[in-house]
Amino acid sequence: MNFGTRLTKDFYTRDVLKVAPELIGKEIVIRSDINTCKRFVIKEVEAYRGEEDKACHASKGRTKRTEIMFDEGGKIYVYFVYGMYWMLNVVTGEKDNPQAVLIRGVEGFKGPGILTREIGIDGSFYGENLTQSDRIWIEDTGIELQIKTGKRIGIDYAGEPWKNKPWRFWV
Repeated sequence: MNFGTRLTKDFYTRDVLKVAPELIGKEIVIRSDINTCKRFVIKEVEAYRGEEDKACHASKGRTKRTEIMFDEGGKIYVYFVYGMYWMLNVVTGEKDNPQAVLIRGVEGFKGPGILTREIGIDGSFYGENLTQSDRIWIEDTGIELQIKTGKRIGIDYAGEPWKNKPWRFWV
């Protein structure tokens, strides 16, 4: 089996609109015990870009929930929705410039809530550093896929122009 190279801080500390499409085809690796890792190819993501983006949680300012978004890229931002699902996000950009990529789908699991349930993501992953963690990281395996773009899903509340930004990327 071919394993990839763990993504470094330099990958994550760039603008979300560069990082998001480049996450397509990368693998989320989750260590379930000392000798077992599960791997999931990222197939769909959405970009959320700073305090000006009305669809981004950071648009409401710095809160206990969003604090990790204000850190430098490479951290995990998870939050709970509908009383049943954790949403997995990868923080990007420089410190104090809150941006994140929502992981919407991985190979085998489509839908951000379903995928977190199936791959074992919960609130304990909040703030985890993807460049240093022993239990979760993302690898570049060299897979290149034809990427499509379109508007983000379920954010009509953000209004124009935010609800129609083509910041969703998938294969």
